[in-house]
Amino acid sequence: QVQLVESGGGLVQPGGSLRLSCVVSGISFSINEMGWYRQAPGKQRDMVARIFIGGTTIYEDSVKGRFTISRDGAKNMAYLQMNSLKPDDTAVYYCKATTAPDIHYWGKGTLVTVSS
Repeated sequence: QVQLVESGGGLVQPGGSLRLSCVVSGISFSINEMGWYRQAPGKQRDMVARIFIGGTTIYEDSVKGRFTISRDGAKNMAYLQMNSLKPDDTAVYYCKATTAPDIHYWGKGTLVTVSS
């Protein structure tokens, strides 16, 4: 059974930092892509950052320069380092893994709250 488990969320003050982790288990095929998405209350789930098997990364415009996605392929883990956090970053953050032929797996999410 495929499982993605996120951790590292919590309450942080504006300007603070958090590091999210995602561990993947139960996948037999190569993971071509991992990504972080977020969903704020009353809003749709949006892409935050993606990292591809070759190391290419893409970011949503509002997090560029503040967030960094990375991946440990040997451990089937992904990370999201979040710096200079803003109240608008408050959301549930979800991890996604994609295998061939374009099969997506999601975690259950971790809540990030940015508030003073």
